[in-house]
Amino acid sequence: MKKVIYLLLTAALMSNAVCAQKIAANKIPPAVSSAFKAKFPTATKTSWEMESAIEYEAGFKLNGEEVSATYDNTGKWLETETEIQVSDLPTTVQSTLAKDFVGFKIEEASKIENGNNGNLFEAEIEKGEEIFDVLFTADGSVLRKTILEIEKEDKD
Repeated sequence: MKKVIYLLLTAALMSNAVCAQKIAANKIPPAVSSAFKAKFPTATKTSWEMESAIEYEAGFKLNGEEVSATYDNTGKWLETETEIQVSDLPTTVQSTLAKDFVGFKIEEASKIENGNNGNLFEAEIEKGEEIFDVLFTADGSVLRKTILEIEKEDKD
């Protein structure tokens, strides 16, 4: 039984490492780097991660805000996520949270610009040991609710 637990734990850790690997800026495909610089010429403190074999994410500061942008390996922009204040979530999203997630505290919020879905909003919510990442449309409809497996000690 212990062998199975260690095997599962090892597999989980390895899959997490593969999902988002830090990568040096000089290892980014030129098409991705050029597209990023064209879209965000004033970005500072940029760091890169490989989200998959064909997807790259830049984390950076833009006008004092924490931002991330995702590109495919051809340089096509996929989405931009900007951290916002919880109070800046649309009232429609706040209403859905109050109605459908009673007792949850909003820990983080962000606005997501996406070429396919327009503007979306994301909230990380927590109640006790339950932590979820919830994706909303601007009208407050829930698109996705994902369980986050972050221990409280890791967050602090």
